[in-house]
Amino acid sequence: MVFAPGEKPGLEQDEVKLQIASKQIVQTAILRAVQQVSQESQQKEKRTNTGTSLQLERGKLTKKHEKK
Repeated sequence: MVFAPGEKPGLEQDEVKLQIASKQIVQTAILRAVQQVSQESQQKEKRTNTGTSLQLERGKLTKKHEKK
C-alpha cells in the first residue's frame, strides 16, 4: 500500500472505528431516551388510572351514604 506524503497508515481505520463508536453512542443515547419517555408515560398513566379509581370509589361511598 502506498501512502501520500503526510498520510499516516491506519488513519482511515481509526476514523472508521471512531465513526462506528460515535454511531453506537448516539444509538444507545436515543434508545435510553425512548425507554425513559416510555417509562414516564406508563407511570403517568398508572397514576391517572389510580386517581380515577379512587374518585370512582369516593363517588360510590358518597352515593351509598346519600341513600340512607
